[in-house]
Amino acid sequence: MTVYGYARVSTIDQDLSIQTTALKAAGCDVVRSEKVSGTSRQGRTELDTLLQFLRSDDVLVVTRVDRLARSIGDLQDIVRELKAKGVTLRATEQPIDTGTAAGKAFLDMLGVFAEFETNLRKERQLEGIAKAKAEGVYKGRKASIDTVQVRALKAGGLGAGEIAKRLGIGRASVYRILDAAEARQKATG
Repeated sequence: MTVYGYARVSTIDQDLSIQTTALKAAGCDVVRSEKVSGTSRQGRTELDTLLQFLRSDDVLVVTRVDRLARSIGDLQDIVRELKAKGVTLRATEQPIDTGTAAGKAFLDMLGVFAEFETNLRKERQLEGIAKAKAEGVYKGRKASIDTVQVRALKAGGLGAGEIAKRLGIGRASVYRILDAAEARQKATG
């Protein structure tokens, strides 16, 4: 049996040392860590590596389940994967131990609350963006493609593929710009 630790923070300016110290104190033989958002499993290479190495009777330890997953769906997927391998999940700061019925129940409840918190954060963010737009403060990012140049190249007889190649953009972007220009032209008569 090997005890593995997993530490994660969301941004590169956050510190992993508190989690790493707690995991080592919890008896972890190996601690993997990464600085990446936990809202999805994409880009979480250290977690993927751990999940590949874990074997039957191993233990995966985290400080809190929100370090492992932010959505109930991701959490359930990870827990199912661990269960299929015969791996136990434990948390140092929460009464979670998937080797016990009470630990499993508590894990499910925490997963629901973690997802609820993420959804609330998204709602607050959207409300803030809507308010900023209403006040004329939020304008979105600047266009990265020169639409005038796309239309000029089209008027010069070039096809979408050649325009995309010359400007180093995707062909779909060219079509989107040309379709929007055509729609504006039809609307104005």
